[in-house]
Amino acid sequence: MFREAATYINTTDLEEYTLSVTSYIDKCMDDVTVSKTITTRSNQNPLMTAEVRALLKAGDSVFKAGGPKKSKGQTVHQRGEAHGQSIHSRFKNSGDTQRMWQGIQAITNYSTTPPACDRDASFPDALNDFYSWLKTQNGVAARKTTPPPDDQVLCLTAADVRKTLLRVNPRKATGPDNIPGRVLRECADQLTDVFTDIFNISLSSATVPTCLKATTSIPVPKKSSVSCLNDYRPCTHTYHHEVDREACHEHLQHHHDEQWSPPVLCA
Repeated sequence: MFREAATYINTTDLEEYTLSVTSYIDKCMDDVTVSKTITTRSNQNPLMTAEVRALLKAGDSVFKAGGPKKSKGQTVHQRGEAHGQSIHSRFKNSGDTQRMWQGIQAITNYSTTPPACDRDASFPDALNDFYSWLKTQNGVAARKTTPPPDDQVLCLTAADVRKTLLRVNPRKATGPDNIPGRVLRECADQLTDVFTDIFNISLSSATVPTCLKATTSIPVPKKSSVSCLNDYRPCTHTYHHEVDREACHEHLQHHHDEQWSPPVLCA
């Protein structure tokens, strides 16, 4: 459906094709995602969860209506036992270091202080110019290399793309498309065919869609006191689709090199 809409006179517009697919995925996410606002205070007791507050509020309502006064201590005590068991369970498996650190942070009430934001409106433009200095100094126009007539174009299979989608780490940050890795992993069966088609068109035409090349760079200070732009390290978030395509491309390139290299190099 998406390819037919982006095809004009037997030519598929890869930009429109890719953008329509990613936009439809984003639209489906908005249809099924429920947004909630959670307020967290710095001095909030971990035992006072929404469930405990609801029970205490219900008890106060019954008391105001003339009913018996329920003990708040019993409710908080039960919640305290459940909270203690939850923290204790994080230390049962010594191999899961992530859950162990979460338990230590819960015990010590550890919280990070967000860094102060630079209010200078020209700061993002200065960082963009600084990070793109290599591109600005390169005056050679980009051009495609004409492949040899007998060159074999790499072609991805649906099995390769599906295998790569299933390996996507759902805990990694999303890219500029705001599509989480969990969606690509859980919906691998539904997305395999369309992504295989997009990647193969990209390989055959030697063109990468612009929407898959966009990145979001977050400046991370290298040290506590920042004095110049070089003291920031760019942390780049790319599209998951670009990572998938590159992983499949490297996988096929490896087999392609082994097939066409001399036996001495293969060994």
